[in-house]
Amino acid sequence: MRPGHPTEQAVGMEHYVSDTDGIGGRLREDDDHFRVHELERFDTEPLDAPTDAYPHLVFRATLRGWDTNDFAARVSDALGISRERVDWAGTKDKYAVTTQLFSVYGAEPADLPDIDGADVTVLGRSGRGLEFGDLAGNEFELVVTDPERPENTAPITDELAAFGGLESDGTTSKSAVSIAVPNFFGQQRFGSRRPVTHEVGLAIARGDWEGAVMAYLGNPTAAEPESTQEARAYVETTRNWQDALERVPNRLRYERSMIHALAECDGEPGPDEFRTALERVPSNLQRLFVHAAQSYAFNLMLSERLERGVAFDQPVAGDVVCFSDTDAPDGLELPDSDRLQRVDERRVDSVTRHCERGRAFVTAPLVGTETELADGVQGEIERSVLDDLGLDPSDFDLPGEFYSTGTRRALLVRTGIDIETEPLTLAFALPKGSYATVVCREYLKVDPVHLG
Repeated sequence: MRPGHPTEQAVGMEHYVSDTDGIGGRLREDDDHFRVHELERFDTEPLDAPTDAYPHLVFRATLRGWDTNDFAARVSDALGISRERVDWAGTKDKYAVTTQLFSVYGAEPADLPDIDGADVTVLGRSGRGLEFGDLAGNEFELVVTDPERPENTAPITDELAAFGGLESDGTTSKSAVSIAVPNFFGQQRFGSRRPVTHEVGLAIARGDWEGAVMAYLGNPTAAEPESTQEARAYVETTRNWQDALERVPNRLRYERSMIHALAECDGEPGPDEFRTALERVPSNLQRLFVHAAQSYAFNLMLSERLERGVAFDQPVAGDVVCFSDTDAPDGLELPDSDRLQRVDERRVDSVTRHCERGRAFVTAPLVGTETELADGVQGEIERSVLDDLGLDPSDFDLPGEFYSTGTRRALLVRTGIDIETEPLTLAFALPKGSYATVVCREYLKVDPVHLG
């Protein structure tokens, strides 16, 4: 196997599964070169539906230059409401053209502000806000700028098809072929330029609230502006919270929220005060810290399974599989993590047939309080990774938004891919929670900063 980029290895993506040299190049040269459109499954009522029963206004927004959290904050500020009243099903990046759903509790269509870079279409009303489960997946159309070896697209496609037990015709024309990649959490989960989110989450799971705060406030990286590096270093070395507010740039609003909380303490902050500082950030970011720790452990488990040469597309005895979501849009393989089955020796052949047909998927855990680990070789892998990280499922019995019951996630993601050559464009759809950059990294094999 070909080793992954060092930055990717730092977040658990130890390998590529294709050995051919990458095509090189970069993504997101322009926002138009990275297009994402949600595959929705959320029904709305008409706009004249009674607001007491259907208090949430639902709209679709096509955004340029907005990440989801910032756009939601802009909407809530304009409406004069809490950001917690704005919901969405999937978080999207800033440097892209993205189309996604939002809901706002208690808003009227006329209340919605005109926002530069946002094209808004009101759809109707709902009795509840949007949730992650309302997203089936995403369609991507990605342009690769300045590829160095575009002719390698075809052999990489063949290798990715073989990894998933699929067949490729080896073409690079606009003819969809099927490929598969390990369902890693991409670099964005941890921070593309400053991958520390999982370090914060690991500290939280270990009950080290101070360590969690300092992992987020400190840890300067060369990818950041010099002023930001200096501010983080100052916080690390002095812990002078009041003076830090004069040094930390206003654009680091979450860091400033934490520092404000610490500056308000009487005397030296203790564990409770550090926890309070973490709770100053939005609830979705609090959850993201813990999810990133779970994601890091998951990536390590996938890398270990690769190293042991255990199949991803077929189960072995002891594996836990999930079955497909029967309500998924046509052509999208969508695992349903609520429908699990442990595979014993008697069931290996029958479950293998389900996996071959896209009806079942081998899984690994996103560890939480209700996690039951696998048996057999996969169970060995899961226990080994958790032991190395000093984690146990019970560690996620945490207060407030940090609590997590855990779930399981498919090891493999398969998709049809359309490839255009002028310009080199990759178009494919992925189930919710899967990362386009995990497909693209196999093709480009570059520093992840050029992927996202």
